[in-house]
Amino acid sequence: MMVARAAALRSKGLRRAPRDRSVPVPPLSPRAQLARAALIVVLVLSVSLLLQLLVVSGFQQRAAQQSLFDRFRAELALGTAPTGPTDFEGQVLALGAPVAYLEAPTIGLRQVIVEGTSPSALFDGPGHRRDTPLPGQEGVAVVMGRRASFGGPFSRIAELHEGDPIRVTAGQGTFDFEVMGVRGDGDPIPPLPEGGESRLMLATADGAPFVPDGVVRVDAALTTEAVGGSSVLIGPGSLPAREDYMGSDTDTLYALVLWLELLIALTAAAIWAWHRWSKAKAWVVFLPPLMLVGLFVSSEAARLLPNLL
Repeated sequence: MMVARAAALRSKGLRRAPRDRSVPVPPLSPRAQLARAALIVVLVLSVSLLLQLLVVSGFQQRAAQQSLFDRFRAELALGTAPTGPTDFEGQVLALGAPVAYLEAPTIGLRQVIVEGTSPSALFDGPGHRRDTPLPGQEGVAVVMGRRASFGGPFSRIAELHEGDPIRVTAGQGTFDFEVMGVRGDGDPIPPLPEGGESRLMLATADGAPFVPDGVVRVDAALTTEAVGGSSVLIGPGSLPAREDYMGSDTDTLYALVLWLELLIALTAAAIWAWHRWSKAKAWVVFLPPLMLVGLFVSSEAARLLPNLL
């Protein structure tokens, strides 16, 4: 019936009266405006965190690796590369300082190892656990790396097989290791090395990317005699929780709060501009700073995530 009536009106040259656009749209209630602001903040944070973990962090890690490689190569040439927990001037190594170069050719792994295993240290590459000796020295050297985020340098270590070679270049020389096996949580632990022996253990998150399900470890034995080294400065049980397996860092939580406050202020300004300016102008002016601040927020939030993620 309605269709027939509309057809009859068209045949007579009559059209439906246009909507009166002069009638102002009623403003949103304060509660609705608050809900809109909250949704914008959640959207910006979600998109920024995904971009940070999946895209930006990879570029960040590759740039850091190139800088670390150049620095470590220069230190090797000058003979100032670290051979223990302190540098050539006797100062305790700073977190993030390069200490060795790791190669596992069967899985295409080539990474500079940094000192420390806190989440921020592992932004740049695999980290040497500070309560263990350096690779090539007597004992078990532990190197931890990320599974998926920040380039995922250890994403394929579970694909290593018994007998695969691993080479580490450090301040005391080049050391060739041979993989003994791969193990997960609950699997038998290899016997401790005897005097004069050296082991290397690589560790990262087990399970699917970004969904950790324990820790996977790769044990490797040095094929030549180990070298001596300085005593570790951090004894067993004294390592900060943020540098342990799946540790997170809350030391810079204040920075996250400050960036969040700035993000909320920008969101409020964007909503104000949305109602006072044209919508296109509001998007052009406020979208770039919102995304930029969102990336800073997500970068700080990444420190709260497990260090092996």
